[in-house]
Amino acid sequence: MFDTMTMTKTLGAFCGALLIFLLGKWGAEVLYHTGAGGHGDHAEQAYVIEVEGADEGGNEAAEAEPTLEELLASADVGKGAKVFGKCRACHKVEDGENGTGPHLFGVVNRAVGSVDGFGYSGSLVAVADVWTPENLDHFLEKPKSFAPGTAMSFNGLGKAKDRANLIAYLDSLDD
Repeated sequence: MFDTMTMTKTLGAFCGALLIFLLGKWGAEVLYHTGAGGHGDHAEQAYVIEVEGADEGGNEAAEAEPTLEELLASADVGKGAKVFGKCRACHKVEDGENGTGPHLFGVVNRAVGSVDGFGYSGSLVAVADVWTPENLDHFLEKPKSFAPGTAMSFNGLGKAKDRANLIAYLDSLDD
């Protein structure tokens, strides 16, 4: 009824499996060690990400930022042409020549969705009627936020000065 050999084999298999599990856990901890101390210690942050305006004076700095009109007045068309390098993969500046995106010749103060022969996503037409400098600025900052559902996959330009320079460059194309 009670076989000693079977019981010994079962207990040995259980102990072997437990040993393999413990050795695997120890190996994984050694291999993927994050620098935390021992028992219950929390890992220290490896680096600090500085966030603009995170200190107490951040509100004052935000208020002191120049307006879009001021940025456009001091915009550099040459720097805008360099910023356009980020757009060049999808957009062309020659009149009537569409790329993956519509051509940008005369885009400033042009009706949204008005380039013949280009299939726009409906989300763009729903958020603006005309590509005013203000609308372009908001769109270029974060296209997906300005026009949710847009097919444009560009993440946006975070610096207001870059956006102003780009808008000045695009505005200079039809002169």
